[in-house]
Amino acid sequence: MSMIRVENLTFAYPSSYDNIFENVNFQIDTDWKLGFIGRNGKGKTTFLNLLLGKYEYEGKILSSVQFDYFPYNVGQKEQWTEEVLRQVCPLAEQWELLRELSYLDVREDALWRPFSTLSNGEQTKVLLAALFLNEGHFLLIDEPTNHLDTKARETVSAYLKKKKGFILVSHDRCFLDDCVDHILSLNRASIEVQSGNFSSWFENFRRQQELELAQNRKLKKDIESMEKAAQRTAVWSNRVEASKYGNGPVDRGYLGHKAAKMMKRAKSIELRQQRAIEEKTGLLKNLETVEELKLSPLPYFADTLVTFKEAAPVIDGKRICQPLSFEIKQGDRIALDGKNGAGKTSLLKLLTGQRSESCGTITMGSGLVLSYVAQDTSQLNGTLSEFAENNRIDESLFKAILRKMDFSRIQFEKRIEDFSAGQKKKVLLAKSLCEQAHLYVWDEPLNYIDLYSRMQIEKLIQTFSPTMIFVEHDLAFRNAIATKTVEIKK
Repeated sequence: MSMIRVENLTFAYPSSYDNIFENVNFQIDTDWKLGFIGRNGKGKTTFLNLLLGKYEYEGKILSSVQFDYFPYNVGQKEQWTEEVLRQVCPLAEQWELLRELSYLDVREDALWRPFSTLSNGEQTKVLLAALFLNEGHFLLIDEPTNHLDTKARETVSAYLKKKKGFILVSHDRCFLDDCVDHILSLNRASIEVQSGNFSSWFENFRRQQELELAQNRKLKKDIESMEKAAQRTAVWSNRVEASKYGNGPVDRGYLGHKAAKMMKRAKSIELRQQRAIEEKTGLLKNLETVEELKLSPLPYFADTLVTFKEAAPVIDGKRICQPLSFEIKQGDRIALDGKNGAGKTSLLKLLTGQRSESCGTITMGSGLVLSYVAQDTSQLNGTLSEFAENNRIDESLFKAILRKMDFSRIQFEKRIEDFSAGQKKKVLLAKSLCEQAHLYVWDEPLNYIDLYSRMQIEKLIQTFSPTMIFVEHDLAFRNAIATKTVEIKK
C-alpha cells in the first residue's frame, strides 16, 4: 500500500482560456477501487494524462507506483491477440492470461485469433485482463463501458470488484455502484475524495446541497433584517445627535453618549452583517443546477408507426440476427437489447434508411418524421453555427439547449472537433431535441455523457413521453424510461 499525493496542482492547456485545475490538493490510496466522476469537459481524462506525465503542470504529483492506461493503444491489430497481450504484460505466464480471460467470459481461442477480429467488447476485456497482470502497477481505466453490452458490463463490473488499485472513469451509475469503494469527484469549485460507492456519494452530496440551500436562505433573511436594523439605528443616532442643538437647554453629554451608543450598535450590526455575507459566499459553490429540457414530439394520425414482420438486417447476403416481429406504437419507448454485434445498430439504420438490405418486411407509416442520434461522433467538425446551418435547425434554440446541458459560452467559440467525447455526444442530442419528430431513434445516446446530464435526459423523456426506439446499455437509464424491451439474438 502507498499513497498518490497531489499538491497545489495547477494546469491549463496552452490554447485554453482558463485553468482546468487550480491549486488542487488531495491524496488517494493505491489499494482503492476509485470511481472518478464529474461533468463533461471538467478534466477527468486530462488528470489521467497528468498522472501519466503527458503534460507539464505546476505543483506536484507524488507517487511510487507506475501507471498504466486503458484504453491501451494497439498499434498492429492484425497480430494474434496473444502477441498483443505479450506487449501489454510481458512478464505474465500464458496460464495467467487464460485464468483472467475465464473470469471475463472470454473463450480461450481468442488468444489465437487476430486482435482485429475480436468484437469491441472482447478487445476491452482482453486488454483489461492483461493490464491487471502487470504486478505493482496502478491502472487508469477511462470509460470502459462504452463498448460493452449490458451482460458484458455486469461481467466486467464483477471482475473489477475482485481487483484493487485503479481509478475508473465511468458515468454508469449501476456499474460504479457494483465495483468501487471510493469516489473522486470533480465538483464545480472543488475536488473531493469520499469512501463508498456512487449512490452513497450522491446521497451525501445531495444532502450537503440541501443543507447549504437552507443555510443560504436563512442567511439571506438575516442579512436583510440586519440591513433594516442598521438603517433604523443610524437614523435614530443622527436624530439624537441633531437634538443636541437648537432645542433650548439640554444635557448634551447625555445625548452625545446616547448617540455614540446607537452608532456603536449600528457598527456591531454592520460587522455581523459582513460576517454573514462572508459565510454566505462560502456556500453553494458546488451546487449542480440541472435545468429542465423541452421536447416537441409530433403526434401521429395512426396508433401504429412502424411494423416489423420477420425482419432482420442483411449484410453481404447474410442475415445478422434472428428475424424480429414487433410494432412501434404511439407512446412506446422500445429498448433494443442484445450482445455486441447482434445487429442493434444495423436495425436502427434500416429504420433511418442508412441500410437497405433486409429480409422480412418493415412497414413505416406514411409521412413519418424521424429524429436520429448516431452512435459515432467521429465525423463531427466545424463550428456549432455551421453545424446548426448544415442540419437546418434553429441556432438560437440549439445553443440554448447546449447551455442547459452545461456548455459554457466559451465552448461556443471552439470547434466541435476540439470538444470532449461527451460534449460531442451532447451536440447530437441537442440537435435531436431541436427536431420535431414522430419517432426518435437514438443509438447509444449516453456514451461519454456525464451523470447529471443522464438524469436530465431521463426527466425530459419521462415528462414529454416521446415515441422512441433506442439502444442503451446504462441499466439505470433504461429501467427509468423503457416501456418495452425487444431482445435481438445473433
